[in-house]
Amino acid sequence: MAVHIQKRQDYISWDEYFMGVAMLSGMRSKDPNSQVGACIVSEDNKILSMGYNGFPKGCSDDEFPWAREGEPLDTKYLYVTHSELNAILNYRGGSLEGAKLYVSLFPCNECAKAIIQAGIKTVIYDCDKYEHTPSVIASKRMMDAAGVRYYKYKRSGRKIDITV
Repeated sequence: MAVHIQKRQDYISWDEYFMGVAMLSGMRSKDPNSQVGACIVSEDNKILSMGYNGFPKGCSDDEFPWAREGEPLDTKYLYVTHSELNAILNYRGGSLEGAKLYVSLFPCNECAKAIIQAGIKTVIYDCDKYEHTPSVIASKRMMDAAGVRYYKYKRSGRKIDITV
């Protein structure tokens, strides 16, 4: 007689899995102040692309500025590509229509434009610390108008240790 063994009950959810991948991706960023990661997922829960905030290919992170304050040409803001845009641009498989985007920080207005144009339909974010800025207010206004659903990731409190 066969013994019936129950499956594990403490496996991580899809949201935990993909937000974990986004956060792990953000750990690749060389930015000394902000490490943001993104993970794009198909409707059937397959990872399509990932990205993190950093300089474009060919722009050395030893030569371009990481400063947050100073003259505009001497700060990172004119040069850094955000994680969401990097994930969209890194995708080589065709259409992202209907995909979900997991991101550790709520997208700015520029990334929201790219998300909408790429056909991404759902954004799951971890942090919304800039929610009162014009950039994020505009982002939410555009996503609302375009029918892009967004919701805050609910942390489970589970500690996931990746020992390397």
